[in-house]
Amino acid sequence: MKECYGKHFIKNGALLPVDDFDNSMVYEGETIYEVLRVIKGVPLFFNDHYERLVTSLLNRRRTNLATFRSLLGSIKTLAGAGQQDEEVNLKIVFNYNHSESHSLVYFVKASYPSAQQYRDGVAGILFRAERTDPASKVVNHELRASIEAGLAATKAYEALLVNSKNLITEGSRSNIFFIKGGILFTAPDNLVLGGITRRRLLDICRANGTDVRYECVNTGTIYSYDSVLMSGTSPILLPFKSVDKNMFAVDNPLIEKLREMFMEKARQSIDSFIAEKFI
Repeated sequence: MKECYGKHFIKNGALLPVDDFDNSMVYEGETIYEVLRVIKGVPLFFNDHYERLVTSLLNRRRTNLATFRSLLGSIKTLAGAGQQDEEVNLKIVFNYNHSESHSLVYFVKASYPSAQQYRDGVAGILFRAERTDPASKVVNHELRASIEAGLAATKAYEALLVNSKNLITEGSRSNIFFIKGGILFTAPDNLVLGGITRRRLLDICRANGTDVRYECVNTGTIYSYDSVLMSGTSPILLPFKSVDKNMFAVDNPLIEKLREMFMEKARQSIDSFIAEKFI
């Protein structure tokens, strides 16, 4: 099954038919990537994603294969080449395979939470794993496959990663927050991949006086927290109803407050992007 979704993709700046897409272009060698949401042809928080992409390249000592402007041009071309969805996820890939390297821009099939999942919450599991380089967004095929198997076996939505000290750091494809008594708890920045949604959420908390503690939660005390939520490109802010056998409140007013403020930030980002005529 092709990872590419839609009719076309872009390789090294050239628009190509989806039939030319080969998953080996992503899964062989080392792949540094970003996934962002595109709404009516406008990439959400693109500046933030490009900044994180460049940081990953510097950390991995890899050559930048596409400029800010060239990637925007690729997104514009791809969005105008027959993609009909109003909201879709887009993947930017820089792949380095021996002496060859290439950049890819393509849409991926997104799995956005349903209204019921936002209302009722989702199930999570604890999964023992650590990222070797949490500051860089690099494809780890073996870890991803192992986590997907665990999620399928338990019918859970997301895995919360647990390190060797029994501390919960982040989700397999999200950042994790705990709530207790109106205080938000999340892992220190140096232990997680800094998600763009997480970054914006923390900005909102600072601006509105929400107390944030940068502390990892121990698996032995997870039961004592009121609520748990994840942040990410697809889920935005999504509560857990359970993690393993631990149950949590989904209707925490802080969760809805933060989600509403985040969506307002997203609207402002789109309006600013259009006003500045990036696309």
